[in-house]
Amino acid sequence: MKAIDKIKSFAKEINFIKDDQIREFATRAVETLPDYFWEVGASSTGKYHPKYASGKGGLFRHTQAAVRILIEFLRMEMYAVFTEREIDLMIVALILHDGYKYGKEKSKWSVSEHPAIAKFAIENNNELKGIILEDDLLAITDGIVSHMGAWNTDNKTGIEFAPKPTSKMQKLIHICDYIASRKCLEFNFDAEITR
Repeated sequence: MKAIDKIKSFAKEINFIKDDQIREFATRAVETLPDYFWEVGASSTGKYHPKYASGKGGLFRHTQAAVRILIEFLRMEMYAVFTEREIDLMIVALILHDGYKYGKEKSKWSVSEHPAIAKFAIENNNELKGIILEDDLLAITDGIVSHMGAWNTDNKTGIEFAPKPTSKMQKLIHICDYIASRKCLEFNFDAEITR
């Protein structure tokens, strides 16, 4: 099987990041994601995501769509409240938000607590230490862990596995992920997009 060029696959999304340190963090964090991320669908059952996010590479395409949706939202005057740094941090959070959707080691089904798994994996990865400020790391991982919004409770156990978004950044991250997961919306990946 051909090796995945993880960095090249996310080149557009990483290049949206303006700050050099945050871009370096994103690049190194993408390299640490499990290989299965590029192979699986965004939903193990196919119930919760559109066709483009299904099948081989679907989770990767879902992630690309979520980042591009963020960039489109930021074109609107009502979202001009974010600083360049906050935008960079939201881009990183969206790139990484489903990085461990099937767990640290690939399981057959998506793992409901994947937001917490991703937060822990990123915060405790020695390869990522000291690249960005602690506050920036916290903003990224808080965006990741809260990205599921109201869908933060395990259906079988009723246990809440992640917090709901509270900050303006966390809420926009959640909205972008939500829109990228709607079955009624398809995405044009060929359309050029700039920041």
